Order: sequence, then C-alpha cells, then structure tokens
Amino acid sequence: MEKNKRKNFDNVVSFIPTGEFYYQKALKELQREHYDKAYKYLQRAKELTPDDPLILMHYGVVLMERQEFELAMDELRTAHKLDPEEPNILFFLAEVHAHLGLFFDARKYAKAYLEKDTRGSYAAEAMEIIDFAEQEDWQLFDDEGEAHNSEYYYLQEKARRLMEQGKFPEAIQLLEEVIEEKSDFWGAYNNLALAYFYVGETEMAKSLLHEVLRRNTGNLHALCNLAVFHYYEKNDELDDILGLLKKIQPYVFEHRYKLGATFALVGKYKEAYRWLKSLQKRGFDGDPAFYFWLSHAAYHSGHEETAKYAWEQLKRMDPAKEGYEPWGEQPVMPHVDALEHDRDFLIHKLDHSHLSERIYGLYLLGKSSHKQEIISHPNWLKSEQPSVLETYMLGYALGHPFRESVKEEKAFLRAMETAERLYYQKGMVDRENDAIFQLWFVLSEQAFDAQYAFRNPAALAAAVSYMVESTEKRETTKKAVAAKFGTSAATMAKYVDELSGFLPNFKD
Repeated sequence: MEKNKRKNFDNVVSFIPTGEFYYQKALKELQREHYDKAYKYLQRAKELTPDDPLILMHYGVVLMERQEFELAMDELRTAHKLDPEEPNILFFLAEVHAHLGLFFDARKYAKAYLEKDTRGSYAAEAMEIIDFAEQEDWQLFDDEGEAHNSEYYYLQEKARRLMEQGKFPEAIQLLEEVIEEKSDFWGAYNNLALAYFYVGETEMAKSLLHEVLRRNTGNLHALCNLAVFHYYEKNDELDDILGLLKKIQPYVFEHRYKLGATFALVGKYKEAYRWLKSLQKRGFDGDPAFYFWLSHAAYHSGHEETAKYAWEQLKRMDPAKEGYEPWGEQPVMPHVDALEHDRDFLIHKLDHSHLSERIYGLYLLGKSSHKQEIISHPNWLKSEQPSVLETYMLGYALGHPFRESVKEEKAFLRAMETAERLYYQKGMVDRENDAIFQLWFVLSEQAFDAQYAFRNPAALAAAVSYMVESTEKRETTKKAVAAKFGTSAATMAKYVDELSGFLPNFKD
C-alpha cells in the first residue's frame, strides 16, 4: 500500500503559475470586456514578469479603461523602453497622451504608429487622433501657455502623484531637477511652491511664486496659489490678490476651473459659483474635485438645486463622500440674509480685537453653515490666552455639555438662553436685529465679569430688545416688547435697570 502511495505522488506534476499564465487569462477577460478581472490578472502577471512589454502594454490599456491615465502612461512608457519597435505600444501611447490633453505628443506617437504599421488594427483611430490634434492647435499648449513636452509633463505628473501620497521630499527633489533642466517651466515652479508650503517652508513657497510672477507676469496659477497661501496664513495681502483675481476674465477651461476652485477654497462663493457654473453650462465633464467645489459654491451662494446635483455627481465618482455634504447638519438651505452664514461677517467678528465681538462671533459660529470649515482652519480660533468666556463660547458653539452645578457655568447657560430667545424671534441674525445681539454680547461680557446670575432669560431678552428699539425710535411700547417674550412690562423694566448698570452711559 505504501508503495502505491509513492507511485501516485510520483505522477503529480508541480504547477507554478507564471506571468504568461496570468497574461493569457487576462487576454480572455479583455475579449469579454471584463476589465476588473483582466486588471487583477494583469497585476499578477506584471508581478511575476515585470519586464514583458506586452504585459505592461495591456496593463496600461486596462488602466486607461479605469480612467487612471497618469498610471497608464507610466506603464506604456516603460513598455516602449523595453520594445521601441512594437507598433501597438506606440498607438496606446498616442491614446493616453490624447486623454491627458497632450495633443502634440499624441499626434507624434500616432504618426509613429502609422509609419510602423500603415494598415494596422488601429490605423483609423490613429488618423482620428492626428486629425483632432491638428484641429485643436491651441490645445498644444498647457494651461499655463507652455508648449507641452512629454518628458517634462510626465515628470511633473509623477511629482504631483508623489505629493498626493504625502511624499513631499521626493516630489521636491524631482521638481527641482525639472526646473534645473527647464528654467521656464512655470507649472513645475507652481507645484514646487505647493510642495514647499505643505512641508512648512512657506517663505520658500511664496518666494518661488513671486519669481514666477516676476518672470511670467499674470501667471494665473501662481496668483491663485499665492491667494491660498495668504488665506491659510490670514495675511492682509489676500484682499489685494483677490481684488486682482476678480478682474481676470479667463477663456480657457483650465483657468476657469483653477479660478473657481480658488475662490471656493478661500470662501468667495459667489465668484466661485460664477466660474464653476460657467464650465458646467459648457458641458465640462468634471472630476470629483470639480463637483466638490461646485456643490460648496452653489450651496453657500443660495443655489440649492445645483448644489445637490453636483453632490450627487460627486458621490457617483467617490461614494466615500456620502455624509460629508456642505449642508452637513443643516438639511434646509440657509437664509441668504442671515449674518451667521455670511462668512466674511463671521470671520471679521472672530478676528476682532474686542472680546464682546469675538464671543458674538463664536455664538454665530455654532449656527453657521461655515462652522466645519472655520473650525478646521489652522489659524482661526487660535488665541494665545483665551478668556474663560471665550472658552465657554467655543464649547457652546461646538455643542459641549455644561454643568449647572457650577455657578459660572450655570450663569453662562442662562446668558446663552437669553441669546437663544432673541434668536428665536426671527430664526436668524440679520441687519435688522444685529444691533440687539451686538448689545447683548457687550452686556454679557461685562455682566459675566461682575458675576451676574442672568436669572430670568425671558425678561433679559425683552429688556435688551427694548433698550435697542427705544434708542432707535422704533414705534413700540414696553408692554408690546415684554409680551413678545412672555414677560410683564414691570419685570422687563426691572431688568432694563439692571442691564443699564453695565452701560453707565446708557440713557433710557
């Protein structure tokens, strides 16, 4: 019996799959147009046989089907180096360059393919690429007006992918080498500036952009990048650059996209919407970033339908964005007149030198559609020595719990209940009731400092409303104002007297 077992084992043939084995399986899946399966087989084939040009060529083709054009270019370039004479590699190089808008090189590779194989399987497609490229002469230049050079463009895109992977030192080294060889390649300068900015070398980053602007006046990408840098650093120069960008009227799609995305990032949503929407109207087939910024710009400028449409498009491309809509916790579009949704108004308050203005801003922050954006900004909400009241206000804006058993926290919550009663009257803060809130937070600062208990929020809300309305000569009575807040005129008058003590110059 033991002898028979050995005989059976002797008949077993060891099977170790090769790259060719997986390559053939991939070709069968490609014939069936099963690209996902072909992708997996070609990945394995490449691992086992990394120097086979046909494997790399077909892998590049599948990557193109997956819309991963930069990666496809990597594989096809490697395949071409391994076999410069293979006509089909030349054709697919032409195709990938056309997809990336590099029509000069697309035409070059298409012509090279036809010279190798005039009657080849892809001859008709190669002629189409040549015809299209020659009709689009203006597109033989990149989005910064530079004639495309395949090698430099390839290296720049490689550096950009390194940046996306967080490999900034490698990207910096590669871009510096590109600039050393081609000193007027402005796209490489702009990407190098971004890389330096991401690693904290902000002065070097800005210096590079200023060099671009000195040597290539009006370079849109440099201006936009400079605006972003000043935005993150909260520099006054931002206003000057934005003023200049608002005057620019670009025609090229890439310029409109860059301008729109920059305006959206720095919170100038009306301007952002104008440019991004103009692309959509002209049939621009955007990428995920385009729909992300279009949705944000539309939402914050009051275009609900466009905002929701753009977000649906984004989710189709990137399902992971589900739950991160710009409206976040606010399913209803914000009222266009609400100051809490006016980003510039809000930031002005948060940056104010007076404490009462800052706590007013923090209160509005809790109700703002810009809350997440502002909280995540690296420089906003930073204070070297925040007061107790500021700390409480930020916690309140973020929904942190408070303890009524602590005297100061209980008083603070009553002050906030007063603010909420004022807010409830309109459901927002606008220009008409802004003065009431302004006064309330001035009073709150002084009263909290004096350890005031804020015992009757309804009467306090009525009192501060009456103080403003009577000063503005509005046609109102104590009884009417008190009734609006569910208190009596006598009780309200008592609290007017108490609050007046925190404003010595106030005259009833």
